[in-house]
Amino acid sequence: MGVEYTQLAMELRGRGCMVLEREPMAAHTSFKIGGPADLLVTAPDENAAAAAFSLCRERDVPVMLVGNGTNLLVSDGGIEGVVLRLEAGEEPGLQPDGCTIHCSAGYSVKRLCLFARDHGLAGLEFAYGIPGTVGGGVFMNAGAYGGQMADVLLSVRLMDRYGRIREIPAEALDLGYRHSTLMETGEAVLSAAFQLKPDSRTAIAGRMEDFMGRRKEKQPLEYPSAGSFFKRPPGNFAGTLIERAGLKGLAVGGARVSEKHAGFIINTGGATCRDVLELCRQVQRRVFDRDGVWLEPEVRPVGREME
Repeated sequence: MGVEYTQLAMELRGRGCMVLEREPMAAHTSFKIGGPADLLVTAPDENAAAAAFSLCRERDVPVMLVGNGTNLLVSDGGIEGVVLRLEAGEEPGLQPDGCTIHCSAGYSVKRLCLFARDHGLAGLEFAYGIPGTVGGGVFMNAGAYGGQMADVLLSVRLMDRYGRIREIPAEALDLGYRHSTLMETGEAVLSAAFQLKPDSRTAIAGRMEDFMGRRKEKQPLEYPSAGSFFKRPPGNFAGTLIERAGLKGLAVGGARVSEKHAGFIINTGGATCRDVLELCRQVQRRVFDRDGVWLEPEVRPVGREME
């Protein structure tokens, strides 16, 4: 890491950010894979985040905003420049209408679901058990069990790479299946507002526990992974196609197609990004050869020297 990063780290700390230099991203992703980020920066609030963006822009240093790293496959070569995270911030706020929750992007999706339950507000039950932060969930329009963020998202506060902040309605994000316009614009989610509906706390809790029980029964939660590795192809399920191709248990190095749920690629210990990408390619080819369907990864590969 050059002198410019050491100087940048000092200035970012002076803006109230916590900075780790040459920090292995394997320690900060659910896959437990990834080389070092030149700087891993945690901003305590949006003012500090804006300062970080500004400082990096002045020095022509690339910035990547991440949440809890639950949908990332980081290169073995790590990530160039600054990886920026937002702290969880204060507890979510309940708006005067009693049905709208305003929440920081750094807040965990699970804790948001619990907050909604405790206030008798329904609509986020599907998200209980989805790992990651609110910002990450909005970025990819996370969903499960027939629900998605688009169903309950009201508006978002965004910051562009110049540190400019704006608030827009959810409709402006063009939310689709595991997609938002943020994937093209590169804007960072600072906070989000969710429109929910009153319901019995007992009923909400029951639905949440039902979904969590299904996750534990069917998903390989005991291994590091990034969740469902492939997007759902139209009219089918990735896991079904992979299982039908006889690929459960297929492994490359420490990466393996889960025997419990074929839609998951898991890290059985010491898997590298290279292992996962090669296993992904083998699965794609064999499913395509058998069924003519090309599986598209849902997990986002990032970093240096991606193959």
